[in-house]
Amino acid sequence: MTQPSFATHEVFNQSPAFEDVDLFGADRPLVEAVTFNNGGHAHVELEAFGRTWGSAHMAERGRLANEHTPRLKTFDAKGVRRDQVEFHPAYHELMQESFHAGIHNSTWDAHGHSAGGSSEVARAAKFYMAAQVETGHLCPVTMTRASIAALAAQPDLLAQVMPVLSSKRYDSSFVPWPEKRGMSIGMGMTEKQGGTDVRTNATRAIRNGDAYRIIGHKWFMSAPMCDAFLVLAQAEEGLSCFFMPRFKPDGSINEIHFQRLKDKLGNRSNASSEVEFTGAYALPVGEPGRGIRTIIQMVQLTRQDCAIASAGLMRSGLAHALYHARHRSVFQKHLVDHSLMQSVLADMALQVEASVALVMRLCRAFDQAPHDHHEAAYMRLMTPAVKYWICKSAPPFLYEAMECLGGNGYVEEGILARHYREAPVNAIWEGSGNVMCLDVLRAMSSETNAGTEVLQTLIQDTAGLTGGPAAASLVARAFLQADNERTARLAVETLAKLAAAAALNEIHPPHAELFARTRLTPEPATMYGAADLSAEQARSLLARALPEM
Repeated sequence: MTQPSFATHEVFNQSPAFEDVDLFGADRPLVEAVTFNNGGHAHVELEAFGRTWGSAHMAERGRLANEHTPRLKTFDAKGVRRDQVEFHPAYHELMQESFHAGIHNSTWDAHGHSAGGSSEVARAAKFYMAAQVETGHLCPVTMTRASIAALAAQPDLLAQVMPVLSSKRYDSSFVPWPEKRGMSIGMGMTEKQGGTDVRTNATRAIRNGDAYRIIGHKWFMSAPMCDAFLVLAQAEEGLSCFFMPRFKPDGSINEIHFQRLKDKLGNRSNASSEVEFTGAYALPVGEPGRGIRTIIQMVQLTRQDCAIASAGLMRSGLAHALYHARHRSVFQKHLVDHSLMQSVLADMALQVEASVALVMRLCRAFDQAPHDHHEAAYMRLMTPAVKYWICKSAPPFLYEAMECLGGNGYVEEGILARHYREAPVNAIWEGSGNVMCLDVLRAMSSETNAGTEVLQTLIQDTAGLTGGPAAASLVARAFLQADNERTARLAVETLAKLAAAAALNEIHPPHAELFARTRLTPEPATMYGAADLSAEQARSLLARALPEM
């Protein structure tokens, strides 16, 4: 008797894989933000980058690098201490592609000076796209780029390392940095007892001729396979900055002993370690006793990258959610054609469009700050504000993106679960939310009144937008009151949204008005999809976010 056939395993009504996409060309808000902020000359380069990083091959590299996490190999087979971390080959390929694209050094010339032009904007576009594929490997990439700003305080040392740092070749070999074709630099500041309060650091620096011996520990030191680290330690003159290579000048392995790798919520492709220094060789960087001033030059740039990466994560969440909704049929029509889902997706698209406009405006300030006082003031005030708002916006945004895919968004086979676990770290690293707020308050209280001048410009730029004047008044009052720390979070969030509206107003005024009306009014909607957008406005936002494919 013939058995009946049941097609129970036939797969239908599922969206195709979101891969082999041009991450640049398919993202009109990114293209326009780059163009408006003087990066139009880089379009060809960015299109090539977008096609490479949007490929199925790179998506698979991202998956593999996170599923096969780093492993600490403390000793070799003979019992010799090595303190090496092993990575999956996919991680090294991601690093190779990022180095080849110059994400680690393209904002500097061969001598460690600012490359000028729109190098910050062009690089940020690459960083934004790479973050959509795999964010963990970008930790050593961003620290390497940022370290050059701190090393500028020690010109003789900078001149030695720049021939290797300026290379676009990635070299994973475990040998002294002068022997390598390319190098990476990490950072170690945090200790158990102090965390953010690095002035309580207990690690000691003991002078040894022209160098120092470092004795102590770091509770968090990411990317332990970097070729050198910038660390803070207490010297006779006070807290100072030091350059600590993995190998000593005689070729022996430096006394940098990794205790264990952190078991983190996300950021799993990137090794973060606890480390003990047992007399590690190091060279001074900058003026003794001024270590915070020296290393803050590096931190300013890594904070910028935290914001860019978080914006990239949100962009990826939006793209995957919108792509799924266009292919998934529910109740006899595509999910995206249901007005309720369309409202959710359009509101999310508006958030991403404003975010990318803001981060590219900030990067324009980084490009122009060396020769423009106002742009330098904008950079100083807005870097912590932008990091605060965008990095804190990413986790709830990515939760909403996961919900758009339902159960398919929540499982580990997809990328959104990884993005969701990844998102919180950018708000924690390089200064938590409260630290960012305090930094904004310091910028506003500066004797130069630079922060006040920037706020006045933002007030002018948003005067014609719904809610702009009221939001500006709230910010001004909050900063001027005696106990301004108490309401700093509200003030900084509003300041960032005011700046986002101003940045978007330069690029796409209709959507800037939508953003202002839904984010700057006294009682804005708190859930995506709760903003009152017309069907025409929703369609405009979604068409710009991702073309039909």
